[in-house]
Amino acid sequence: MEHKIKNRHANTNFKNMKYRLLTGVFILSSLFGQAQTPSIPGMDKLEWKKVMPGVWKASFGETQLNALDYTDPPKVEAITALGDTPFPFNKEATQFLLHPSRASIRLPLDETESIYGLGLEFKGINRRGNVYTLKVDHYGGVQGYTHAPVPFYVSSKGYGVLINSSKRVKIHVGVGNRKDGKLPELIDRTTGKNWAARPLSDAIEASVQDKGLEIYVFCGKNPLEAVQRYNLFCGGGVLPPKWGLGFWHRVSTQFSSDDVLKEIEDFKKYDFPLDVLGLEPGWQDFAYPCSFDWDKTRFPDPKKFVKTLGDQGIKVNLWENPYVAPTSSMFKAISPFTGSHTVWLGEVPDYTLPEAQKVLLNHHQKNHLDIGISGYKFDEVDGYDFWLWPDHATFPSGNDAVEIRQLYGLIMQDMFTEHLKKQNKRIYSLVRSSYTGASSKGFVIYSDYYGHEGYVTALVNSSMSGLLWTPEIRSAKSAEEWLRRFQTVCFSPMMQLNAWASKTKPWSFPEVTDMVRDVIQLRTSLLPYIYTAFYDYNQKGIPPFRAMVLESGYDSKETLSGGELDDAENPYEELKKTEVTDQYMMGPSILVAPVFTGQTERKVVLPKGNWYDFYTGKYAGNGEIVTIKTRLDQIPLFVKDGAIIPMLKATKATDQKNNGPLEVRHYGTKENQYILYNDDGESYDYEKGEYAQTELSVERKRNGELVGKSTSLSKKFNYGKITWRWMTKQQ
Repeated sequence: MEHKIKNRHANTNFKNMKYRLLTGVFILSSLFGQAQTPSIPGMDKLEWKKVMPGVWKASFGETQLNALDYTDPPKVEAITALGDTPFPFNKEATQFLLHPSRASIRLPLDETESIYGLGLEFKGINRRGNVYTLKVDHYGGVQGYTHAPVPFYVSSKGYGVLINSSKRVKIHVGVGNRKDGKLPELIDRTTGKNWAARPLSDAIEASVQDKGLEIYVFCGKNPLEAVQRYNLFCGGGVLPPKWGLGFWHRVSTQFSSDDVLKEIEDFKKYDFPLDVLGLEPGWQDFAYPCSFDWDKTRFPDPKKFVKTLGDQGIKVNLWENPYVAPTSSMFKAISPFTGSHTVWLGEVPDYTLPEAQKVLLNHHQKNHLDIGISGYKFDEVDGYDFWLWPDHATFPSGNDAVEIRQLYGLIMQDMFTEHLKKQNKRIYSLVRSSYTGASSKGFVIYSDYYGHEGYVTALVNSSMSGLLWTPEIRSAKSAEEWLRRFQTVCFSPMMQLNAWASKTKPWSFPEVTDMVRDVIQLRTSLLPYIYTAFYDYNQKGIPPFRAMVLESGYDSKETLSGGELDDAENPYEELKKTEVTDQYMMGPSILVAPVFTGQTERKVVLPKGNWYDFYTGKYAGNGEIVTIKTRLDQIPLFVKDGAIIPMLKATKATDQKNNGPLEVRHYGTKENQYILYNDDGESYDYEKGEYAQTELSVERKRNGELVGKSTSLSKKFNYGKITWRWMTKQQ
């Protein structure tokens, strides 16, 4: 069967029409009277159009698949509410070159700028001085080869740039000096001082093997505002169902329904909460590739099994990869819409085709969703080249194999998010590849990588590219490591133990079991605060877990050191960059500083303003680096002056009720206001105004005493009785 649709641009029913319309509605061409810069020989000047306040677009040549076709419509009102901001650099200095085999751009870069973003990375946060080839792949240590290589970067000057291509973008971040650019001082290495192996460049240069490019610039007063505008342009952030923010446990790959029920009884015995249970490959009668059909030996009655768990408040999530086994009951229907090559001898559906999507969704609806399955874990959508299809593979849509690979995980996220939205159900699931514009999708990224420090760095980096990341726990070499990993995962977008191979349980290290239970309980009690932070993500584009460089008053404390000549380790005498990658913000007020195995103390960089210890309310510091002694039973948490933290009041995580009574904590001495959000926790009715907001305010009386006040702004979905707790002793 030959398909004439080259890509989604050819189908007016697809969502990309919104971008063309927006471009037409908001076009402006003012140049703000900026100084003229001579154009670079061989390159042409980019022409910029204002598509909405603070968002500019330039394009040249032709492009094929567009990642923005798989995102939600922009939240125009929220973008407009951020106000307008001037174009961030001289338009005359923005250049492009269209070569027969490659399209490239050149954008200006100041000497002092730091550059962040470019997707999920496990090392470092400042991308300045490096070259990245942004390829969807297993993380293997190659810069840019990662699960979510989003071609969006953020400048410390407060703007962001999206190089909107579904090809593999190669980006030189302040390296690669054109001879007609602004060159630094020429220094003789032998006799001079401060010779640099990577001479400072005055530009960012990026290219793709394609016939054109589309570029967006997101302006802001600071880096956070640029990230907000990007997220809002892609539909805002996801608001997960409440159950998705609970505790997830993935069982051994060959577990049967009886094994699962025994596991659940053990959770009750050890008094641990369980909100989502994940079934790994063995739920199917064939895996690698997948049949997507239940194994009748291990799961003789799937409907009864799912209902049994559902009656106990436990959701079920199914693992699968996208490659269709010849044994699958949907194989015959989907085979006409698959590519030329196989993966693990399974056929690869071309999900740029509506026909292929329909086959998959119909099968999943009938066999999974109709009986109560809540979502999926989409594995192996990143892959090494020796697993996935080659670049020269062909697909029935005619779309390029490289572009399909870059977008495959994003397309699957969009497909299932939209499918369940039609049923008024929110999804929160897992995926192992993502790309541009994924912020509004209900999926969290995970990895086979398992370095604890790298997990935290990935969490930090993901916040600057519209991604969510889980530093899931699987195993540990000691009780201390087990607890430290649990502490980190409890302060992340998804609290998950993935025991598919390790068969571990939360109580696998008895000496710290009570501490593990306590940190899960702490995370659960913070649900009102975390849920409200996700609502701000949805409505304002503010990442609920975000890098410190997005926090006002934060000094990155980045330093350079070393540079000694070493013919084995450092033959080019390069300086070593020291960055702070081990702390981040959760919600508007809480700073999280994870501890790694063996650390008896650690440094924490506090932004400007007074900060307080979460557990005691004692003053911790102001705009300084503090060294703290670590405690095994606590993950270090610090809160801003005036912070209002609503917490569920129940004493056990297993007793927490989504709408139960609250303890509202206040820290420091400042007056403040906080808008607490709540809704039904599962549907999209909040988009129709079905939600609750409660204004929590702290004011100072004439005698200097602080008093708390709560004002309900709605009649439905309110929490129970509110009790105020003053954490900081008042003078």
